[in-house]
Amino acid sequence: MASASLTASPTTARDARLTDSHGRVIHDLRVSITDRCNYKCVYCRTGEGGAQYPELSIEEYLRLIRLFVGLGIAKVRLTGGEPLLRRGLVDLVRELAGLRTLWGQPLELALTTNGHLLDGLAAPLKAAGLSRVTVSMDAVDAATFERITRVPGSFETVLGGIRAARAAGLTPLKINCVLLRGFNDDQIEGFARFAREEDVVVRFIEFMPLEEGRLWSPEIVVTLKEIVERIGRVLPLVELPPREPSETARRYGFRDGAGEIGIIAPVSQAFCGACSRVRLTSDGKIRTCLFSQVEHDLYGRMRGGADDAELSAYIVRTVEGKEARHHIGEPGFLKPSRSMVHIGG
Repeated sequence: MASASLTASPTTARDARLTDSHGRVIHDLRVSITDRCNYKCVYCRTGEGGAQYPELSIEEYLRLIRLFVGLGIAKVRLTGGEPLLRRGLVDLVRELAGLRTLWGQPLELALTTNGHLLDGLAAPLKAAGLSRVTVSMDAVDAATFERITRVPGSFETVLGGIRAARAAGLTPLKINCVLLRGFNDDQIEGFARFAREEDVVVRFIEFMPLEEGRLWSPEIVVTLKEIVERIGRVLPLVELPPREPSETARRYGFRDGAGEIGIIAPVSQAFCGACSRVRLTSDGKIRTCLFSQVEHDLYGRMRGGADDAELSAYIVRTVEGKEARHHIGEPGFLKPSRSMVHIGG
């Protein structure tokens, strides 16, 4: 792939920091590079459809990401669908790893995956410059895991990918588990033990209304309070301080010092006031919130001939209009126009 210039635009950090109208500094960009996935997790997909949106070329993603970095983005997470399905991923990581933030630091570069292809890609991705990886994994016993993914043999495959990522140095290695009452909430205590045995940070995520079907209801959400209480009965916990104000997970360590878990609680304890992120979908639309009802067509403007200055100005205007918060559980709440797999995790 042809190499692009690796320097951010020469504006000052003060002028270029992306800030919304609520005073939040935006420094975290999630980029979906495909909405295809090789799993059909029952809480995410109906199982009847595949990709719904086109993908940009690797060079086009690189150009758009460079614009965001030139405006103050310091963290980029590549997502999907399943990003490891995307040809050219290692090349994209290599190019992004050469970028520098406005403050001269290396871009923080991470990836979220279901882990199915990670065994063979962990070492090449690390060598290309990937910093960290998060694996989505919703059970720690094979039968439950494969019932969720609807892919035979998936548990052992993902476990092998997790161990390969750890061996490659893609650490701290995080495991994300979406909890649904009556579905996989019997895995909570097992995940706490898994965190200690596999030397990973397990993060439980409250189930949000982002599925393709109509599964979500408040009753199915397993809350932060319940998770902490249940783990605490078998493995005492102590709360840990956040690493930064915009951190989404509440952190807990085991009292004996061996291991850590996190809980992301957007439903019961929303963290919108400290939100620092925006998203770019696989077809080049900016989404300023997971629950946005409006998308902003950045790629359409690029395809129409807009130059970098015009595209950067559009990004700034779009971020300024970022929503104050989501409205999950409130009267009149509407699910977003896309499900999670088509937005990007």
